[in-house]
Amino acid sequence: MNRVLRLVLFLLTIANLAIGQQRPQYTQYVFNNYLLNPAVTGIENYTDLKLGYRKQWTGLTGAPTTSYLTINAPIGNQFLQGDATASPAGGSENPLGRSYVRDYMAAEPHHGIGLMVVNDKAGPLTETNIDATYAYHLGLSPKWNMSVGVSAGVSHVGLNVADIFLGDDSSIDPAIANNNISQWKPDVGAGIWIYTSNFYVGASAQQLLKQNLYFSTNTSVYNQGQTVPHYFFTSGVKLFISDDVSFMPSVMVKLIKPTPTSYDITGKLAFRDRFWFGGAYRHNDSFSALAGFNISSLINVGYSYDVTTSALNTVSNGTHEIVIGILLNNRYKVTCPMHTF
Repeated sequence: MNRVLRLVLFLLTIANLAIGQQRPQYTQYVFNNYLLNPAVTGIENYTDLKLGYRKQWTGLTGAPTTSYLTINAPIGNQFLQGDATASPAGGSENPLGRSYVRDYMAAEPHHGIGLMVVNDKAGPLTETNIDATYAYHLGLSPKWNMSVGVSAGVSHVGLNVADIFLGDDSSIDPAIANNNISQWKPDVGAGIWIYTSNFYVGASAQQLLKQNLYFSTNTSVYNQGQTVPHYFFTSGVKLFISDDVSFMPSVMVKLIKPTPTSYDITGKLAFRDRFWFGGAYRHNDSFSALAGFNISSLINVGYSYDVTTSALNTVSNGTHEIVIGILLNNRYKVTCPMHTF
């Protein structure tokens, strides 16, 4: 086995062994659970547009870099023209206040549609996922909602041979021969989300269709890599310290065979509907600091910095992640998410 084949297999192995790295991992998943679960599609009473960028393990050449765009919106006249869970028009009442929880009513049945584009680059490998999503929301009781969602699209995996150094060997490596360095694969996911005004729990699966990864038409020899399903279980709760201050702990558990089970624990303090800060811990990987500002009823921003605790901390300067949220068609002028707190 020559050097390039070993390199490709090494990168694919790293993708399988690094928790969450076949699909990107996110420190600010609480700011955009839609990335993990299609059932969140259309959960808010506005069109939710988000742009994100994550630079992982800065200082390490070829470390993962992730960027994404997501957009989703509710569909349904009852929901859009008079959602029982929304604040009064004009936003005069604090959306995070206790009265919202006390008077909360389950949302009217409605649909949600959305689109996400995620680009993840690690060394010479680049993966781009383009998925359309759909969800249906209904009330289980006067206080409880449930939504189920699906996602479908394509995944493109590419190998940039210009980033591979062969040394003195000028021959073409058979592992990447025949120019089979660009592959399109189908992509399917599903999820469920149960929520009230101050609690949510969800489960989702991504990459349900297993696909072989190879960079040569001689698949009998070089058919070495394979995608695997990713399973996510998330839950969070909003606890009021006062009418204006709330604490929101959340947890995410990731199951990606054959790797060990991993989990993230996050906690953040929110002050009215203006700003928040918090911290997070990723099992055997990092500690994180997070902060965000709801600048207006149109835009909000979140930032996080991860301090690596794994063996990579000797070469990594940490991880930066920034998310910009834009609230379109925000008829109630809320300045923070109501259901994805």
